[in-house]
Amino acid sequence: MNLRRFGIYCGIVAPVLWLSLIAVAGAMRPEFSHVNQYISELGERGSATEILMRYIGFEFSGFLYLCFAAALPANLRAGWRSALLAVFIGLDGLGRIGAGVFACDPGCDGLSSSQALHRLFATTGFSAAILAAIACGVLLRTHAWLGSLSGYSIGSGILATIFLLLMTWDSNPILASGLSEHLATGALSLWLLVFAARLLRAP
Repeated sequence: MNLRRFGIYCGIVAPVLWLSLIAVAGAMRPEFSHVNQYISELGERGSATEILMRYIGFEFSGFLYLCFAAALPANLRAGWRSALLAVFIGLDGLGRIGAGVFACDPGCDGLSSSQALHRLFATTGFSAAILAAIACGVLLRTHAWLGSLSGYSIGSGILATIFLLLMTWDSNPILASGLSEHLATGALSLWLLVFAARLLRAP
């Protein structure tokens, strides 16, 4: 297997691994609520799922994102457009790794420096992922074999943005911040999976 193809497989494995670990870690903690609690709380300091989520969920999946980003320009061959897309996906990977290195405090509402850095890296990762999805849709809309994903890519980025806004909206009548975050990361993870799978089938 050459490095270009290996990078694509990383892009397929990363979102599947991430979503699977959220489900597994949540099942390991019956008290955890996917509706009311943040994903980061699965990797909070001292929790039963800290090692699983911090080192595999955040850091290893982030590394896979970096591998996918590194191989993207050679696979996509779209000049500066593929380079820009690779930068956004790479920033998403770095955000994930940083969020794993700096775990959140219990409940993710502490005031420690680790909590602050975790929030910074997580925000960076989410923002970069949204930009990657939207940029893919806008920049590659005329691409020979990726143009068909344009609407889906833009829609995924916009949908994730809406969910994240609902998550941070203090007056949200639904009061399901955890669910909003889960839906946002689900939309972006599914987009990356579809994108990488399309690259795998490309001529």
